[in-house]
Amino acid sequence: MVQLFKALSETTRLRILALLLRSNMCVCEIECSLKLTQSNASRHLSVLRQAGILESYKIAQWTYYKISEQFAEDNRELYNYLLTETVRLAHYKKDYERYRQCILNNPCGSESQ
Repeated sequence: MVQLFKALSETTRLRILALLLRSNMCVCEIECSLKLTQSNASRHLSVLRQAGILESYKIAQWTYYKISEQFAEDNRELYNYLLTETVRLAHYKKDYERYRQCILNNPCGSESQ
């Protein structure tokens, strides 16, 4: 439980979750949407994955992230809270708008999953 709440206690990770709660995303799209470097995005994604919040999968050379179904099942109330409250984060509207622009510009040549 401590690892879970530590993972959720950082603003950038909450911003990542806010987007991933709405759509699976390639690392490139996360970087573009939140204006993160590759190493910074990977570090935050790793913390969320190690806490059991995210799962990753590969398509060709691209790594995609999604909310873990096990996390959503085991933590239904927390999942629902995050789903409704992350859209209230100060950066959410700008992050989401950048995400929409990123998928139009296709930053890594991948297809969103």
